[in-house]
Amino acid sequence: MAEIIQKDGTWVFDGDALRLTPGRDKNVSLFRKTLGELVVPLGALASVSFEQGKKAGRLRLRLRDGADPLLHATGGRLTEPHDPYQLIVESDRYGVAEYFVDEVRNALLLDQVPADPVDGYLLPGPSVPLSVSAGDATASFDGEHLRLEWNWKTEDAKAAAGTRSLALADISGVEWHPAAGLENGYLRFTVKNASTKAPPKYDPNAVELWGFKKDPLMALVAAAVQARLPHPATPTPASEPQDDPEQDHDALLRRLRELGDLHRTGVLTDEEFTMAKQAILKRM
Repeated sequence: MAEIIQKDGTWVFDGDALRLTPGRDKNVSLFRKTLGELVVPLGALASVSFEQGKKAGRLRLRLRDGADPLLHATGGRLTEPHDPYQLIVESDRYGVAEYFVDEVRNALLLDQVPADPVDGYLLPGPSVPLSVSAGDATASFDGEHLRLEWNWKTEDAKAAAGTRSLALADISGVEWHPAAGLENGYLRFTVKNASTKAPPKYDPNAVELWGFKKDPLMALVAAAVQARLPHPATPTPASEPQDDPEQDHDALLRRLRELGDLHRTGVLTDEEFTMAKQAILKRM
């Protein structure tokens, strides 16, 4: 067994799996503390590395593509403070970190674990029920249903329809983007036969994020939903009905009318309306 204990967290390897426990230090991010302990089976690991620095080093794990619903839902957009697969190592523990890397690498070689992608999740994703308040909504997920409750900061046009409730069976995809610079982030759900290109500010299937402390927690909701959707590598059954072009066309026409109403009431500016309309016309 190999173990390294740091303020940033504790990593333990028993030969079959790595147990990653976030530290309690004030510098450990709220996201990692909320996510809690992760158990990574050896078969989900592609590689491990250690980088030395002048004051501190960093242990890094790279998982096989498709092994973790959290990494798939966030698309590699979790920054270093929130990445659960990194550990800050103090300079007086460099020797321990190098020993840890050697032990894991030897196990990967002995078990002949390939580094290529997998066709099924090897980690379960965040546990449910789960509820997060950030941006313009509270997102709650119990494993079967997603609920979006709007707050006082939500745009009137989006909040007018009231609380949004989606069955897992109606969701075909999910993506999380953090706010970057002057650009807001979002958590967006793709709903079958109801896709939209509206900005998250107006999209009833999206939560708009403004770059505050709790924003990364929405990635937990994204991962919990992603873990219960078909794996991206799962082939579509030949018997599954294909999208109906006429149905898609009707949905786009409805969306055009909705955009027109938003424009007339002043919710959308001329520029926003023109951009959204052009996007829909291209799809038609």
